[in-house]
Amino acid sequence: MPEPPEAITRLMARMDADLAAFGPNDARRHFLGVYRRTTEAVGEEIARGGFVDGEWVERWDVVFAELYLSALDVWNAGGPTPGPWEVAFRTARDDPGLQPLRQILFGMNVHVNYDLPQALLGAITDREFDDPVLIARRARDHEHIDAVLLSRVSAEDDLIEGKRSLLDRLLTPLNRAGTKRFLVEAREKVWRNARVMSAARRQGPEALGRRLAELDALCSARVADLVAPGQVILKLARKGFGVLLSGA
Repeated sequence: MPEPPEAITRLMARMDADLAAFGPNDARRHFLGVYRRTTEAVGEEIARGGFVDGEWVERWDVVFAELYLSALDVWNAGGPTPGPWEVAFRTARDDPGLQPLRQILFGMNVHVNYDLPQALLGAITDREFDDPVLIARRARDHEHIDAVLLSRVSAEDDLIEGKRSLLDRLLTPLNRAGTKRFLVEAREKVWRNARVMSAARRQGPEALGRRLAELDALCSARVADLVAPGQVILKLARKGFGVLLSGA
């Protein structure tokens, strides 16, 4: 396989360092392990020329990962962490024996719902949001990321630690049918949320800040609901994987 671009290689090295620092009993390793491997797969696809605009995907992927890695650094330092990540990190700390698949699901839910709209905002200007041709190109690359993730499902299923019940297999995002369903729903909501946040950014920092606070609250509540006792698969069936900002 072709070597990932330099920026993706640096990103993977940073993830490797965080994984080494976690130690064998830190439940946060489950999500980051999956994330590191899928980051490599995305980097290889960029190098292969599989995206419409590989340079943009590289830039966006780094912005996206930085949101998670920065939250991780702040949490490790005891600082104020974004609400959704605080729920996920606290769950990993307080309930490390929880099935790895569920720890992965919680991390994926936060990273997609909370970080991804912000990453799109960071990699697409407001003027670009108004360009239907360019946005169609960005959307195609975003959708192609899903195909890369789906191609990893079987391999990841073999790498996940721990025993899995039938319920775990049904609810896990590392199930081809489940992953596709989650990704399609989440992608639609993420784009709608990113457009709402772009509109707020044009109004100024205060308006954007209010939208970010709303996103924080929605995503915190969503992952807290998944973490709470109860049948996760029923919660996902009833409420879906994603969240929507008001007016999105």
